[in-house]
Amino acid sequence: MRVCNDGFCIRALVFPIQRRRAAGGGQLASMTYDIAIDGQHYRLELDQVDGTWSCRLEGREIAVDAVLARPDVLSLRIGNTAYEVKRERVGADLHLWVGSDGFAAEVRDPRSLRGRARAADDSGPRKLIAPMPGKVVRLLLGPGAEVEAGAGVLVVEAMKMQNEVKSPKKGIVRKILVSEGAAVNPGDVLAIVE
Repeated sequence: MRVCNDGFCIRALVFPIQRRRAAGGGQLASMTYDIAIDGQHYRLELDQVDGTWSCRLEGREIAVDAVLARPDVLSLRIGNTAYEVKRERVGADLHLWVGSDGFAAEVRDPRSLRGRARAADDSGPRKLIAPMPGKVVRLLLGPGAEVEAGAGVLVVEAMKMQNEVKSPKKGIVRKILVSEGAAVNPGDVLAIVE
């Protein structure tokens, strides 16, 4: 899916907008966030003026209309295209779903102590977690394989939709804890990337 001609725009916008909507969403001062989507880092500045979101993503101005459809589901309109984006927290990890595409996400408010808790983003092992119940239909990589941030490691099928589970960081696949055909539940550890 290509959005805002870059592909990362919709994913980078959704969580800060949801956070501000949940906090009351009224007229707030400009906010700046550091966003990591599948290991790529971006800078996002948000303003809300007369009910419309004014966003600057990596310095580029983007007009966004955002409505919180229900908790953790945001309806976004960018230009003439509408998107439904779902946010899901599994343990300490955050996942965003744009249609059937899932992405590992992290949002840091530079003014917040909570945002500094995971400063060593790429150090240590990271678990790939099942975002929903389903069945593992394909292993894309095996133990010992090198993987880039955002690259697919395995595919989980849920409700006849295949969802690629992606690596949150560059590294080496240390363990694959499931096999093709295995049933998984939300929160199950599927693989470990170090």
